[in-house]
Amino acid sequence: MSNVSAKRTLGPSIALALLVLALALFPVVAPLFDLDYYTGFVRRLMIVALAAASLNFLMGRVGLVALGHAGFVGVGAYAVAALAEAGFGSAWLVWALALVAGVVVSALIGAVALRTRGVYFIMITLAFAQMLFYLAVSLRAYGGDDGYTLYTPLQLLGGENPVIASGAPLYWVVLAIVALVLPALWRLEASHFGRALEGIRDNETRMQALGYPTYRLKLCAFAAAGGVASLAGALMATQNGFVSPSLMHWTQSALLIVMVVIGGVGRRWGAPLGVAVWLVFEELLKQFTEYWHAPMGLLLIGVVFLAPKGLAALASRRAAP
Repeated sequence: MSNVSAKRTLGPSIALALLVLALALFPVVAPLFDLDYYTGFVRRLMIVALAAASLNFLMGRVGLVALGHAGFVGVGAYAVAALAEAGFGSAWLVWALALVAGVVVSALIGAVALRTRGVYFIMITLAFAQMLFYLAVSLRAYGGDDGYTLYTPLQLLGGENPVIASGAPLYWVVLAIVALVLPALWRLEASHFGRALEGIRDNETRMQALGYPTYRLKLCAFAAAGGVASLAGALMATQNGFVSPSLMHWTQSALLIVMVVIGGVGRRWGAPLGVAVWLVFEELLKQFTEYWHAPMGLLLIGVVFLAPKGLAALASRRAAP
C-alpha cells in the first residue's frame, strides 16, 4: 500500500477516533464550565446525525430522495412508546425491536415506492409518511395529537440498582451506537453492495442488463436506511421521554434533506457536519431573535453559492495538496 493510500485509509479512522474521544470526555468536562445543558444538546445532535446519515446513504449512494424519511424516525419512537407501555423495561431490547419495526415498515413501503422513479418516488414517500403521521394522530391510546409521555424510564442495566437510560449513561451509549453505525454505513458504501447501488444510481438499465437484481438491491438499501432512522427515533424517544406525531411530519423529512445538502450529499461526513451546522446555528440564533429562520435562510443561500457540493466537499478540497 502506498503512503498516499495509507494516509487516505488511516485519515478518517484517526479523525473519527479523536472525535469520539472528545465527545466521550464532554459530559465530564462540561459541568466544570457550567455547560451541563449542552450535554443533552450534543446527545440530540448525535441522534439527529444518525437519522441524517441514513438518509444520506439513500440520497448519495442510491440517488433516492425520500421526502418521508422522518416517518421511520417516528416508527422507532412510537415502537418505544408501545413497548414501554406493554411493560418492556430493557432499553437494549426495546431499541432492537424498534429497529426491526423500522426495517419491516420501510421494506413494506419501499416495496411499493421503489416501483416509481424521480418526482413520483418523492411524492409517494411523502404520501406514506403523511399516512404514518395521521395514523399517530389517531392513536388516542398514545396521546393522539398531544403526544405521549413515557412515565416508566427504560433501563440500560437491571438489578437492585438499575442504570436508567438518561443523563451521561445514555449519552455514552448514544455515542457508542453512532460510533458503530456510521463506520458500518461507510463500509457498506465501499462494499460490493455499495458499488452495485452506485451503478444503479448512475445507470439502472445498464445494471439490469448486467444481471443485477436492481429492485431487490434498492429495497435492501431502503430497508436498511429505514431501520437506522427508526433506531434514531427510538433513541430520541428515550432521551425526551416523550413521543409526538410531529416527529414524522413531512417538514421534519424536508429538514433532514436540508441538513444533508448543507453537509454534502454522498459525503462521509456530510450528514454529521450538516446536522451540526444547522443545530448549532439554530441554537445560537434563538438566543438573539425569535425570527431565526431569516438568518438561517441566508446561511442556506451562502452554502448554495460557496459550497454547492456541501461543506464536507469544501473542507476536503482545502485539505487536498
